[in-house]
Amino acid sequence: MLVDSRQGARKILRVKAMIVMDGAGPAHARTFDLGLAGMSLTSESRVIIGQTGQIVFEMLVDGKPQLVSVRGKATHCIFSGDEFKLGFTFLPLDNDAAGAITKFMR
Repeated sequence: MLVDSRQGARKILRVKAMIVMDGAGPAHARTFDLGLAGMSLTSESRVIIGQTGQIVFEMLVDGKPQLVSVRGKATHCIFSGDEFKLGFTFLPLDNDAAGAITKFMR
């Protein structure tokens, strides 16, 4: 049986995203859920567990769209159906990203 190793609460967030893993080109993705410590996404592209990269997505903050860019480390990559389910743990967030995610989680 698999154990959910994610830390903290998550909220559903389904928006388009872009993943740029270190040393690779951009890949289209879609967010699945978001928390203070990490997020999950789906993508047609595979990532290597342990690899780091940039994740960019847009979300509403105080009713206004805000572009959020975070660095993360891939924690899982599972092929399911016709796409990969990806999990990322955030690396230290900048103030803008941390503020936007904190407001979203309230």
